[in-house]
Amino acid sequence: MDRFRLKASTAGAGLTPSVDAAIDKTRRKLVRRARWPVIVLLVVGLVAGGIWGAAQWLTPAYKTTFLIDAASGDLASVTDALTTVVGNSGSRDSQSLRSFGGECGSDDNTTQLVGFGTGNRQEIASAARSVRQGAKATLQRGIVEAVNDFDSRFSLKAKQVNRIIVVTRHGEDACDSDTGFVQRQIRDRVAAAGLTIEFRFIGYQVPERAPLKELTTQLGTQEPAFADSPDELRRTLDWFTTVEPVLRSAQSVVNVLNPTVDKLNAATEAMKSGRFDLADSALAEARQAVVDIEIKDLDGRTASAEAVGVRDRAVRLRSLQSEVIGAADALAREARSGRNLTEPLAVYTKAAESYNDEAARMTAELTRLRGLGPGGTR
Repeated sequence: MDRFRLKASTAGAGLTPSVDAAIDKTRRKLVRRARWPVIVLLVVGLVAGGIWGAAQWLTPAYKTTFLIDAASGDLASVTDALTTVVGNSGSRDSQSLRSFGGECGSDDNTTQLVGFGTGNRQEIASAARSVRQGAKATLQRGIVEAVNDFDSRFSLKAKQVNRIIVVTRHGEDACDSDTGFVQRQIRDRVAAAGLTIEFRFIGYQVPERAPLKELTTQLGTQEPAFADSPDELRRTLDWFTTVEPVLRSAQSVVNVLNPTVDKLNAATEAMKSGRFDLADSALAEARQAVVDIEIKDLDGRTASAEAVGVRDRAVRLRSLQSEVIGAADALAREARSGRNLTEPLAVYTKAAESYNDEAARMTAELTRLRGLGPGGTR
């Protein structure tokens, strides 16, 4: 017993090799077991981070449903316009195709021909060419089911815009003469989906325009555009599909960057009066102006020369803004040192003027593109 206590009391100084090895082995097992939860948590964290990053990368800026009228009329011009235009849409947009037209109360009087997805422009064009003529314009059910498509379980949400572009040759629903009921049904379905959905209506060779105008008023969306010829239909559909998103992203760039020049001008005035606290605050706000998301969206919309020009101007504006901020920082350093500000102020002024000139050119280009749209001056 005494030998056991002696051995135990001197364990740290000299256990036998076999006992030493056993304790070492046990310790290693415990360390490995303790490390496993950390490794598992790390792996789970990496996987979750990867999924979140992939979701951010995959999430489309726009989700667009093309809803086309397959009831009696010039269906060929509608499908021709769509197949021409869809190829110029944004490469990162998620798009789908649905048609309406058939018998009142029939389950197949509206059909989703292509589900939401990116890179499916050819599939949409092919499906459009195969649309079969329907009997009656089941407009209400087409819109209601198109709204439901946005709420499908595996459909990614749009980062910026959900929209339905409706091309119809009939100004009202053929199955329900109660326009107020139709409007309520559509509004209720949009509200139930919990989404903000923009509608763009194009009336093609519509004999009576008032009902479609009333529907857009009740839905709180912009007035319908009307086209009388196949060429006019194609231009109008192209404007909504390709030009309007370019305008939106480009205008966002201008709206974010332009106020930074005002902040930088405020910073230079504060420097002149020795208020470096105000200057630092204005400079910090100017640095927060970030337009990377908008420019990434423009990168995916370069199927037309006009879109390329707008994207290049947006990139140029971002670069010039960085130059203005750099010049303002240099001016602030010189002002703090008490040196003469003539030279750094001239550099800043030149950078600011270059930015303003490019901003004016961008504004002029966006004004021109708006003129090409429905109701514009062309």
